[in-house]
Amino acid sequence: MIFLDHGTGSRNNLVLCGKIAAGKSTLARRLAARPATLLIIQDHWMSNLFPTEVRTIDDFAGHSARLRAAIGPHIVDILRQGLSVVLDFPANTVTYRKWMRSLITQADVAHELHLLDCPDAICKQRLRQRNADGEHPYQVSEATYELFTSYFVPPGPDEGFNVVVHTP
Repeated sequence: MIFLDHGTGSRNNLVLCGKIAAGKSTLARRLAARPATLLIIQDHWMSNLFPTEVRTIDDFAGHSARLRAAIGPHIVDILRQGLSVVLDFPANTVTYRKWMRSLITQADVAHELHLLDCPDAICKQRLRQRNADGEHPYQVSEATYELFTSYFVPPGPDEGFNVVVHTP
């Protein structure tokens, strides 16, 4: 998730980085409760726009790239209007973070990248509970968790993000 700021003391763009079931969406909802803050959730858009098309990690990569291309200019416009945005999109790879960095640059706003540093054992336990609850748009197996986690790259200092670390 990313949070961006126009330098007014409010944070205008918040980005979230963390493994599946690390708590990104929970934190996103909490941060989005602030005044003049809009929450944009990738899983909501993906599950509604591509309800049956995302079966593999390649499907996910392709469809999420299409979503980012479509929604990016809209996010920049929202930020330029002075609203804050919480992006509940996974900032888990350099590619995703480059896209988020481009939004920050285009809108000329400050930001925070919230890194949820959660051990695999806790994420997997939360994932099992989330799957059992059945309220999340995606049921994720442990094998899928492992596959997606293999692509996880924490943000590096050279990426230029203002990182806020959260631990369980």
